[in-house]
Amino acid sequence: MFVGVLRLQLQIVGARSLKDKRSVVRSLKERAQARLRVSAAEIGDLDNPRHATLGFAVVSNSAAVCDEVLANVASMANTLPDAILADRATEIVAFGEGGRGVRGGIESMLGGAGGAGGDGDGDGDGDDGEWSGDDDGPGSPGKSGKGG
Repeated sequence: MFVGVLRLQLQIVGARSLKDKRSVVRSLKERAQARLRVSAAEIGDLDNPRHATLGFAVVSNSAAVCDEVLANVASMANTLPDAILADRATEIVAFGEGGRGVRGGIESMLGGAGGAGGDGDGDGDGDDGEWSGDDDGPGSPGKSGKGG
């Protein structure tokens, strides 16, 4: 899995107010999201009507596809009639085949991939942390004292 990130800095020469800026930024964001299926956000220069910093992201199983999609976003920005593309930075990050290189979330809670015992609950006993009904688990006769 690959995650591509693009940062664009725009100079919005004709903007006199934040409303003018928002119009240009919204137009680019909506066109890129609709045509190229990317995530987009204004990430900097929020209070400056003549500058905008935008971030775009795409996820793919190919680094070449990420690069192509982000290049198309930059090309869209470069053809804006009301803005000048001042800077562009791209980064593509690989996360291993099928996303197996992604760490965090449940894996970090389990102490790594599969936990210590390989059963997924991290306690090393191989039981997945569930009661199977054949030992002294909840409601079993051994716990309630009604049998034996």
